[in-house]
Amino acid sequence: MVLNQIRDRIRPIMDQIGSSLGKVGVTPNFLTACGFLLALLAGFLFAYKPAQQYLAALSIIGSGVLDILDGAVARTTGKVSMLGSFNDSSLDRISEIAIFAGIIYAGYGLNPAIVLLTLGFSLLVSYVRAKGESLGMTMSGIGVGERAERLLVLIVFSLAGYVWIAVYIILILAAITFVQRYAFMMRMIKQKNKDTLR
Repeated sequence: MVLNQIRDRIRPIMDQIGSSLGKVGVTPNFLTACGFLLALLAGFLFAYKPAQQYLAALSIIGSGVLDILDGAVARTTGKVSMLGSFNDSSLDRISEIAIFAGIIYAGYGLNPAIVLLTLGFSLLVSYVRAKGESLGMTMSGIGVGERAERLLVLIVFSLAGYVWIAVYIILILAAITFVQRYAFMMRMIKQKNKDTLR
C-alpha cells in the first residue's frame, strides 16, 4: 500500500520518461520482454550465484523499473491494450516462478516445501486480485503485501545476503494478504447478493 502511494507520486516523472521513450520508438512490449528477461536472469543468478545474492537483487530492480516503464510508455503513447495487460500479468507470474525456482535450486538453507509454499501464496494473492477484478471489484491496495512489497523485501534482504529471511517474510506477507483479499471478496460478494435481492 505504501509503495502504491509512492508509485502514484512518481507517476508524472515516469510518464515523462515513458513519453520520451515512446517518441524514439521504444514499445511497451519491448520493455515488458526486457523486464521479463531480467527476472529470468534473477532466477538464474539465485540458482548459480548464491554467494552473490546482490546480483539477483540488482536484476530484480532492473526488471521492476522496466515493469513500471512499460505501463508509462503504453499510457503516454495510447498503446494500452487488453493483450498487453494480459501479457504483462502472465509474464509476471512466470517471473515469480523463475525466481523462486532459482532459490529452491540453490537451497539457501531453506526447506524446499517452505519456498514452494511461499510461491503458492504469492500466486494466490495475484489470482484473487485477477478473479476479483474479473467480477468488477477493485483489488488494488487490498492487503499488506502486494507484489511490489514482496519484491522489495526480496531485494533488500538479498542485497544484504539473507535471502532465506526474505522468503519467510514474504511467506507471512503473502499468506496475510491472501486472507485479507479473500475476506474482502467474500464481503463484497455477499453485499452484492443482498443488493440484488432488494
